[in-house]
Amino acid sequence: MIKNLQEVLEKAKNQETKKIAVAVAQDRPVLEAIRDAKEQGISEAILVGDKAKMEAIAAEIEMDLTKFEIVNEENPVKAALKAVELVSSGKADMLMKGLIDTANFLRAVLNKEVGLRTGKLMSHVAVFEIPKIDRLIFLTDAAFNMYPELKDKIDIVKNAVTVAHAVGIETPKVAPVCAVEVVNPSMQATIDASIISKMNDRGQIKGCLIDGPLALDNALSVEAAAHKGVKGEVAGRADILLMPNIEAGNIMYKTLAYTTESKSGALLVGTSAPVVLTSRNDSHETKMNAIALAALVAHQLKRK
Repeated sequence: MIKNLQEVLEKAKNQETKKIAVAVAQDRPVLEAIRDAKEQGISEAILVGDKAKMEAIAAEIEMDLTKFEIVNEENPVKAALKAVELVSSGKADMLMKGLIDTANFLRAVLNKEVGLRTGKLMSHVAVFEIPKIDRLIFLTDAAFNMYPELKDKIDIVKNAVTVAHAVGIETPKVAPVCAVEVVNPSMQATIDASIISKMNDRGQIKGCLIDGPLALDNALSVEAAAHKGVKGEVAGRADILLMPNIEAGNIMYKTLAYTTESKSGALLVGTSAPVVLTSRNDSHETKMNAIALAALVAHQLKRK
């Protein structure tokens, strides 16, 4: 089983090369990641945006643009729509955000005519390699869905399971994380967790094992689970952490990113193709990890 992000990169290199369409590609960190992803055999790319600005950046970073297909579109909104259309038409396998604000980018993703809608809920999945933890941790949702209801959480779990399967985890263990590990009628998150767990028991949510509610300590640590007498196949061994809301997810994401030596990559799923929605604060390594994850998910979706 893949246990770190370097192995994710290697897996992406060893599969059929996928193509990524970059929306408004005239962004130095994005072009650096695209250049290196091609050099390492992770992905090809179609660059959509202002060609003159791309050429200026390429000269600075020693990037040979003749190795890439370029679609010249100076208007950012039109460029985003064109990049999305390249994916929805099958000319590219995945999508990446460049130098465009998130709102306009997502409008293109959700466009009724050329967008990547599937009728399913879109959600954000972050994959972390965390010191002292012997496996990858899939954190969801830290960036997109604010206060998911039960029906939303079911889709969020299914989206995260798709990513885990793409990475190579056949039966990921899912922990609906709450403040406590018992059902409390006054805490809706614990009720949702118990219902999702029962649905999994009955085969209504497939491809994973779900047990909750679990507090964070007894979701991640076998010792903490044993100390509290929490038993089960998921206790202390969770792969996927389903967070109760965006505050909990976002705080945990940023705590891991800024106070630990963790490595990560993240993407949007629930669309017809994976979407790399990186932040300008993301490191080069994080962008590369995200592209590799998107390539694996794109391969998984094509197999289906």
